Amino acid sequence: MLVVVKNFPAFLNSYESFQTKGNSKMKVAVSSSGQDLYSPIDPRFGRCAYFLMVETDDMSFKVFDNQSAALGGGAGIQSAQLVVSKGAKAVITGNCGPNAVKALSAAGTDVYLGNSGTVQEAVQKLKNGALTPAAKADVSEQVGSPRESVAGRGMGMGRGRGRSGGR
Repeated sequence: MLVVVKNFPAFLNSYESFQTKGNSKMKVAVSSSGQDLYSPIDPRFGRCAYFLMVETDDMSFKVFDNQSAALGGGAGIQSAQLVVSKGAKAVITGNCGPNAVKALSAAGTDVYLGNSGTVQEAVQKLKNGALTPAAKADVSEQVGSPRESVAGRGMGMGRGRGRSGGR
């Protein structure tokens, strides 16, 4: 059977990175919106609901609530510190800001961005060498912060009266 890999350098880098971390047993942190392997990946690293710490050899896992999700700022750095303290050698998520990527990289933890699907599917892709570590963040600072979702900041000329003008 002949297998053709179109982007061989990227595949090779991903595979070598995975191999050097110890393919047989590695702890991977996955941002998740649920508490099991069939939960969807939460696209927000710093503000995800949970982190699933998955052992790649047998797919056993532990669930950690992300206490940083409600922080006004610094959620990505706090989340990075959490997963590193739990022994993660890789992080699989949807998006990750520059401060969190720097913190994870400084700890020697690979970051795999742009992922979707279930936690189990993403870990399997990593095990198969189908994911490539990110070189930089894919979003700017403060994306996904709770302040973004609040309508208005009370600094405009609209007097909060709605369409009827307070009548």
